[in-house]
Amino acid sequence: MQELILIAVGTAFVNNVVLSQFLGICPFLGVSKNVKTAAGMGGAVVFVITIASFVTGLIYKYILGNPNIMGGELEYLNTIVFILVIAALVQFVEMFLKKSMQSLYNALGVYLPLITTNCAVLGVALTNVEQGYGLLTGVVNGFATAAGFLVAIVLMAGIREKTENNNVPEAFKGTPIVLVTAGLMAIAFYGFSGLI
Repeated sequence: MQELILIAVGTAFVNNVVLSQFLGICPFLGVSKNVKTAAGMGGAVVFVITIASFVTGLIYKYILGNPNIMGGELEYLNTIVFILVIAALVQFVEMFLKKSMQSLYNALGVYLPLITTNCAVLGVALTNVEQGYGLLTGVVNGFATAAGFLVAIVLMAGIREKTENNNVPEAFKGTPIVLVTAGLMAIAFYGFSGLI
């Protein structure tokens, strides 16, 4: 249990997927204009990464990494198989949001299908394999990674909402202030490095 807690805290804060590993930057910068939309995107990413970690873990354990199937020489297919699984899960999320949460579906717009190409989702699946995580450990790592993404994107959205009402110099308006904010957030999250 202690190992799972260390993995969860380390993944969510110390090695934050966006602010430390720089994965998932596109939705982080693109959807963080509004806290409600950012929370919706973060929730969708939490669902996709957690389920993807479970499904890809099963596929790796019983098919791709199984020494009884072709002598365990199917590991070269990890990336392509994981991408297909992630794409299918994102399609499921997209259909679910379109049916049940139309306003969130419209607010996320083009960024919802971009979860398929969000390198953070694929990065977690590949990290689970590289680190040799079992099924439970991989799911905890995936959930913690997604929770770290959710925290980062909601914090960024809150800061962006506040900066809209502030007197920002003309040269820093728009994307420059967002990038400066992201850099400062990364420095702040670096302070968690001594935690574990």
